[in-house]
Amino acid sequence: MSVRWGLIGASTIAKQFMINAIRAQKDGEISAVMSSNPERAKTYAAENNIPLAVSTLDDLLGADIDAVYISTTNELHLEQALAAIKAGKHVLCEKPLALNSTDARTMVAAAKEAGVVLGTNHHLRNAGAHHAMRDAISAGRIGKPIAARVFHAVYLPENLQGWRITRPEAGGGVVLDITVHDADTLRFVLGDDPIEISAFTQSAGMAGSGLEDGAMCIWRFGSGIIAQSHEGFTTKFADTGFEVHGSEGSLIAKNVMTQKPVGSVLLRTAKGEEELSFDREDLYARSLRQFHAAMRGEGQPSATGEDGVWSLASAEAALLSGKSGKAVAIEPKLGSAK
Repeated sequence: MSVRWGLIGASTIAKQFMINAIRAQKDGEISAVMSSNPERAKTYAAENNIPLAVSTLDDLLGADIDAVYISTTNELHLEQALAAIKAGKHVLCEKPLALNSTDARTMVAAAKEAGVVLGTNHHLRNAGAHHAMRDAISAGRIGKPIAARVFHAVYLPENLQGWRITRPEAGGGVVLDITVHDADTLRFVLGDDPIEISAFTQSAGMAGSGLEDGAMCIWRFGSGIIAQSHEGFTTKFADTGFEVHGSEGSLIAKNVMTQKPVGSVLLRTAKGEEELSFDREDLYARSLRQFHAAMRGEGQPSATGEDGVWSLASAEAALLSGKSGKAVAIEPKLGSAK
């Protein structure tokens, strides 16, 4: 039996990654797309072989669909997700789930009450590289984890230099765009929850309207692990990477904070260096496969709604720290959701 998807938002990410990921599932098909611009909806549907194009949320939710993928601007997520949940549709929503963690918790509660699946599209925890790192840590291959470093400063492509750098009211800025990903990836790989963050933010010339286009954060986790992360929109020549250092070894991953199944993971111990092998499955295809399984009652999405609350609460704390100059506690007001 097919899972029929409706796309809320005729977005670049859906076109580049999610449409193919849905169609890569044996039971996945895309039935409709919604854009508030009717002409954009029609053009997008024609270009991507989608049967139905609509311009209102009611028309989309009234179509013959089982689930929605939301990739509109951040300030629209809450209203659209709650409407889809009320209509009995499963929801896979882009990060951040909402503009604040209070609204994100509202989404989680609504989905639970309605008995539908809510997932956060944190693609990075679906990378084979990050699974390999998580497995190595769980197996004790680096001993007790002590510290981590994430390098996730990139150059925002010109075609995406829109609301992210011009519209605070839409949830723009690098923290809500990238720090949320780093929060989730750190939680997933370390198997631990952050409890406190100190952050510096900057405007290096790309972002306007008082938005930040760079951030450096220091994190403290419940087990005592400390971490640092660098997020940015303005670094044209930087590589991405992720390191975890333990009492008996280190994991050094290069070019892994990306949307594609690439990069490498090196394990370095007293025995020498070993390059870890890992699967190269498409990150979004893995996400959709787990989401479809969750819809069948088999497990849960790769990143749950609760995971989305955690990452958003972390970003909120980072923004507050950047303004106050003080360390801020991370309080998702949920149970641990690793």
